[in-house]
Amino acid sequence: MRLSLNASTIKPTPLLEKIRVAGEVGYHGIELWAVELYEFVGRGGEISSVEQALADHGLKVPCFIAVRNWGETSGWEYKLALDEARRRFELAARIGAPLMVCTPPMERPGLAGLAKGYRDLLQIGRETGVRAVLEYISFFASLNNVPDTVAVLDECGDPDACLILDAFHNWNNRTTLRDLQALDPKRIAHYHIDDANPNLPKGAQKDPDRVMIGDGCIDLRSELALLKEKGYDQWLSLELFNDTWWAKDPAETAKVGLERMRILCEDAGTAVEAR
Repeated sequence: MRLSLNASTIKPTPLLEKIRVAGEVGYHGIELWAVELYEFVGRGGEISSVEQALADHGLKVPCFIAVRNWGETSGWEYKLALDEARRRFELAARIGAPLMVCTPPMERPGLAGLAKGYRDLLQIGRETGVRAVLEYISFFASLNNVPDTVAVLDECGDPDACLILDAFHNWNNRTTLRDLQALDPKRIAHYHIDDANPNLPKGAQKDPDRVMIGDGCIDLRSELALLKEKGYDQWLSLELFNDTWWAKDPAETAKVGLERMRILCEDAGTAVEAR
């Protein structure tokens, strides 16, 4: 298992500083967001500077986030969404990210049309060398749990179809260990690790309610141990959107997260690759 820091975990920190912190603390990789790279370039930065920072600190970008609007648009709006998606896939390819997160509709309910849109993204992925990964969001109206995501992958019928797991979203909306046990391990492309607020019920939580590993109520050890049994040995990435941790020194937040991921992996019997 390789350990990654999702850039959202220390969101207020400037982009190049995030990369430096992740590298110096000891992560293997850092997940980057397209919107943040766009902002960096818009303020006069160069993508080559991001590439150099990643190289200087020995970091990979295991996953790039994200493409949107592909699941709820049609006609010319859909074409524009795919055009923007291609730009983001090409940017992901440039910084060496093998995966692109594909986010479903927030407000449009139901799964209709998602398989077609995702097939189009998979094709863009093949053309750019970045695999399209289907995401579910526990509080979205469309795709919000693993069983429904698997149904879309099945309908898609593409051998490259896969999903990204997220411990918080699993706990927050109708995904059980039995659902994870039933997953074809070849369909698991990536894994976000996080915990849930112990003072709020399932189904009522949103991104800001995520808490640091070990501070919440999710049985992360059992989930990670199950994935180990299934043979998942790729990336474990810490993804928080927590104001309390954002207010701390980013190096402290990153260090605590890394230490707790290592402890969790040890408890679950999962080996961690040396840095």
